[in-house]
Amino acid sequence: MYGWIWRHLPFGIPGKLFGMLVLIAGAAALLWFYAFPAIDPHLPFNNGQLTE
Repeated sequence: MYGWIWRHLPFGIPGKLFGMLVLIAGAAALLWFYAFPAIDPHLPFNNGQLTE
């Protein structure tokens, strides 16, 4: 899969590196703004209650 993406990105090595950075940043943004907020209520880390 990664080889296919690398072969299909244009503009030589500098363009491929820039394209890969853009793809990685886009994937991180999708996770950060959509996936993580969607699963946040289901994670056990939100229970900040202290019991005695």
